[in-house]
Formats: sequence, structure tokens, C-alpha cells
Amino acid sequence: MAVKIGEKAPEFTLRNQHGKLVSLKDFLGKTIVLYFYPKDDTPGCTAESCAFRDEYQVFQSAGVELIGVSGDSTRSHLEFGRKYQLPFTLLSDNGGKVRQLYGAMTAFGLFPGRVTYIINPEGIVQYVFDSMFNFKGHVEETLKQIQVTQS
Repeated sequence: MAVKIGEKAPEFTLRNQHGKLVSLKDFLGKTIVLYFYPKDDTPGCTAESCAFRDEYQVFQSAGVELIGVSGDSTRSHLEFGRKYQLPFTLLSDNGGKVRQLYGAMTAFGLFPGRVTYIINPEGIVQYVFDSMFNFKGHVEETLKQIQVTQS
């Protein structure tokens, strides 16, 4: 069942691209953009992650932490992050347990879904954008929503 706006974001702990354990609770008190994407270094996921990278300073200026999640290994995340100079956290959800917790499941029953969540400083989901093919829309729509909530 998908997490909905107004619900508490499910807690999780995963390893980042450097092998360090990262928990959602580590970010309490901050706004988080948590985006699930299918696979490192594929055309759509690269476009999406690079779009987040290109707007990273805007997110940072708004006090927002970016976190990308896929089922790829920490090593794959490290290489992907280095190759495209991604300045934010990438988490390895091997087995898709966190994806399942959030309901960011498969697209067409074949591919892991592409879903972005804005989680407020209290840990409540305040926005969800779900689109498999609107890669840059994840960034554009999320930025619009952050600007609306902060004004």
C-alpha cells in the first residue's frame, strides 16, 4: 500500500554509497526529498539524478536534503555518483524492502517504480510525485511544491 500525503513516512535504515548506515530519523527536523528510481546509470535515471544535481544548490538553499534510493549496490551507487558528480546521498535498498514500505513498487509489473516524496521536518509526507517517464518532472514539480510550502 502506497504512503499517502499526511501520513508518517516509514522509518528505515540503509547503507549509503560509502557503506555508512543512514536512517530516516537522522534527518528529523529537516525537509527531505526522497526519490526512488529504478537503476543506476540508465538513461532515465541518469536524467532524473542529474536534474536533481543541477538544482542541488536550490534545494540546499531551501534547507532540503536530497536522498536517492534504488536497489543497486553501494559500489554501483558510488560509481554512479562519481561519474555524474552527484552531491547527495544515494541509498542501497537491496531487495526493495524500503521501496515496498513506501509503496513505490513496480511500473507495468516489470520495473521498479519512480516515485518522489517530500517529507517535512516532523516526518510527515507532504507531497508525492509518481511518474515513470517524466524524469525531470520529479525535480520541477518537487521544487514548485517546496516553494509553495515555504512561502
